[in-house]
Amino acid sequence: MNLDNIFKYHAPDEVQLADYAMIRGGAKAFAEIILRCTPQCADQTVAIRKLRECVMTANAAIALKGTLD
Repeated sequence: MNLDNIFKYHAPDEVQLADYAMIRGGAKAFAEIILRCTPQCADQTVAIRKLRECVMTANAAIALKGTLD
């Protein structure tokens, strides 16, 4: 496992910026559906939090270019 690669800043290129934006946009749309279709409660909060975690993990996959096993 290459810790130097995992924990360094990875400046995005133009393609990656577009991919990040697409992921954020899709996640925001899904978050809006969650808020519209579920009651305000602890489960709703967790669903949004996990969606945010999903976005961050997907962004890491882009930044690391799939090099993390």
